[in-house]
Amino acid sequence: MVRQRVRIRFSKQGDMTLVGHRDMMRAFQRAFRRARLPLSFSEGFHPHLRMTFPMALAVGTESTDEVMELELVDCELSSEEIASRSARFTPAGLNILSAELLPEGTKKARVAATCYHVSIDTDHLPAAREGIERLMAASSWPIVRPGKEKEIDVRKAIDTLSLEGDQLRVRVIKMDKGPEIGPRDIMQALDLKEDAIGAGRWVRDRVELTSEKP
Repeated sequence: MVRQRVRIRFSKQGDMTLVGHRDMMRAFQRAFRRARLPLSFSEGFHPHLRMTFPMALAVGTESTDEVMELELVDCELSSEEIASRSARFTPAGLNILSAELLPEGTKKARVAATCYHVSIDTDHLPAAREGIERLMAASSWPIVRPGKEKEIDVRKAIDTLSLEGDQLRVRVIKMDKGPEIGPRDIMQALDLKEDAIGAGRWVRDRVELTSEKP
């Protein structure tokens, strides 16, 4: 039995943004079974599909570029066939963009950074600009998440943060220690409320892996 890992890029948009991570995993499992892929399962009393996601996406956030890895056995399908067959069975809003057959010995996907953008309402653009200037000029910017007690330093994880027109764009570095920094943390650090967001939702438009160039 020869195992083959496949790295899949996909998007999560529309109503699927309101679906949690576990339900999304089940949707993929159903799609792969219906596509009749030669799936690999773990051993034991409760075998599970060998499928991993290096970074979960928060509910309510769209994404045009997510990553997952799937393990197949004795696979004779091309990457194009895997992608096209699977795409026929994914629900609306969950779209497979590409599949890549990984060479033997390739390390599992590890996230290096993530990129996000969101539209800011016109009335809140001045406050957003001021917040960006303060935040990026600081060497440290601790916040306390609602309902929590421990401080987290948002500034250390922010690589770039800017306004392009009404688009707030941020590149967040994946830290070795501590929680993942996401859109809500960025908004809190900028002292912006939810009503500062214009049309649309936060969008994660890139998941960069450690094996890739920025």
